[in-house]
Amino acid sequence: MATELKTLADFSACIKVNAKVAVDFTATWCGPCQFIGPKFVASIPDYPNIKFVKVDVDANSETAQKYGVSAMPTFKFFHNQEQFDELVGADEAGLKKKLEALNAKA
Repeated sequence: MATELKTLADFSACIKVNAKVAVDFTATWCGPCQFIGPKFVASIPDYPNIKFVKVDVDANSETAQKYGVSAMPTFKFFHNQEQFDELVGADEAGLKKKLEALNAKA
């Protein structure tokens, strides 16, 4: 299960204590989010060194604004507290490529 981060403070703490973080910025009303969300969660066992989290953009708009999220779904990938990559849209193959790239980071 991906951890849901409800505040900007939660988000900041998460990327501080985890070297590799994959973030799904999502919304309950977003059809494409409902399609790709389960695939994001299903990837968790394949990448034990990556922390998987979700941010509901309506419940945690402060974090979404800070990180420039304007379309859903948006996936952001962090390595050592810095944004490493981004994927906008429900692209399953693209998501896998981004997770592979993050996983390969030392």
